[in-house]
Amino acid sequence: MLGLVKIRVHKGINLPLKDTFHSDPYVVVTMGDQKVKTSCKKNNCNPVWDDELTLALKYPNVQIVLTVYDKDTFSKDDKIGEAKIDIKPYLKVLEIMSYHQDLPNGVKVDKVQPNRDNCLAKESYIIWENGKLIQDMTLILQNVECGEVKLQIEVIPKMLSEDAFYIA
Repeated sequence: MLGLVKIRVHKGINLPLKDTFHSDPYVVVTMGDQKVKTSCKKNNCNPVWDDELTLALKYPNVQIVLTVYDKDTFSKDDKIGEAKIDIKPYLKVLEIMSYHQDLPNGVKVDKVQPNRDNCLAKESYIIWENGKLIQDMTLILQNVECGEVKLQIEVIPKMLSEDAFYIA
């Protein structure tokens, strides 16, 4: 295990209607064989979840996939849209941070631009805070006409000792 990934799913913005008059959205986050989900918010196209989900960072080349669903009572839940998060920028920064752990809190250690490997709505910074990497981001949902999800990712590296990270 390389560490932990904590995902704080803050809110959805302008999610499309999947039922006639409303949607009951929730988010499923998968990474490899791991799957976690948020609570469901009834009748809301702009839900506020503020749920924290934790995954084990086991493999360096596995993407995080965030999928938004509409909860249905009498049929299969409808998929609203999805977004992917590339974990490689965090691993690159972790390798650099293994030599610079004395940085003060709040330092921007990397800037991630929107590109075809991620679903970022705008550029976002990876910040060093209390021995962890944190990034606030807005993701544009794919395979749907509209919708975004705001979240924060926190990568907590596995420590080999008090002064050394484990890097694969």
